[in-house]
Amino acid sequence: MEYVDIRGVPIAASRIGLGTWAMGGYQWGGTDDDESVRTIHAALDLGINLIDTAPAYGFGHSEEVVGRAIAEYGGRDRVVISTKGGLERRGDKLFRNSRRDVIRTEVEHSLARLRTDYIDLYFVHWPDLDTPYEETAEVLGELQKAGKIRGVAVSNFPIPAMERFHAVTPLGAAQPPLNIFEREALRDIIPWCRDRGVATLTYGALCRGLLTGTIDERTKFEGDDLRKVDPKFMPPRIAQYCSAVRELDEYAKRRYQRGVLALAIRWALDQPGVSVALWGARHPSELSPVLDVMGWKLDAEALAAIDRTLASAVRDPVGPEFMAPPERVSGEDAKLPAAPI
Repeated sequence: MEYVDIRGVPIAASRIGLGTWAMGGYQWGGTDDDESVRTIHAALDLGINLIDTAPAYGFGHSEEVVGRAIAEYGGRDRVVISTKGGLERRGDKLFRNSRRDVIRTEVEHSLARLRTDYIDLYFVHWPDLDTPYEETAEVLGELQKAGKIRGVAVSNFPIPAMERFHAVTPLGAAQPPLNIFEREALRDIIPWCRDRGVATLTYGALCRGLLTGTIDERTKFEGDDLRKVDPKFMPPRIAQYCSAVRELDEYAKRRYQRGVLALAIRWALDQPGVSVALWGARHPSELSPVLDVMGWKLDAEALAAIDRTLASAVRDPVGPEFMAPPERVSGEDAKLPAAPI
């Protein structure tokens, strides 16, 4: 396993982090808690010590699963827990809310669910345009001084917002989406972070399962699975993306004797300025390729071949914009009582 230092976090973090969105059950067609706990234990056995979660993942359920898994495994001081705040639940919806009082309350709820007295890395999940960034940064700085959180971080923030935030409380990390298909962060966010010593925990390295090689045009998504509304998984795009994945898989096997999943994770890790690639899983078997990712790097020829494949196969590309939660709104939604996530 490769490791990296993150400002504010006292132990080195694994460059592969376990993403636990699907373990919350919501938006991923359900989940099995015991299986999720076994998956977290398998990750820790493999040297993955960074576990990324959020209250928004199953309205707090993912955090509860992570807390249980680490309590059962032991060695809390050897695990880097990353979680988030700033999304307020109203009914069955989430709205951005990073006010001082909301952040303080959310941190306390997260600590309880995670069964810990400190959070290693605390992110503001999405920028809240109705709350000054300075207010949010200030309260997180106070919580950091109080020992409730260690590293302060933001997720999905544009550069102007990060600059205002960073001027009040230095950022330890940022979390933008990044994968072979979704590269926007390479243009500005990641270089900005690299120049300022801000670690990047990139999410979506497998593009919601597309880059595992197990999804094709016939795959059906059930229940509340968010891929039912993801433009990448709808015609005509799904055929284009699956064609690219098949070509990338063939290339990876021919050139490196590895599959497309390992190629995709290695691609993310080899981008200048990327500290960690988050890998979502909810079954131990899904972590089997971890060892295939370590001990090698993509050369210029491989990077060029990947780019050529995308250019020829994906004629109608689309980004991850559909995942953004709404701002707070007036009217009926605003009248719903706020509930702790």
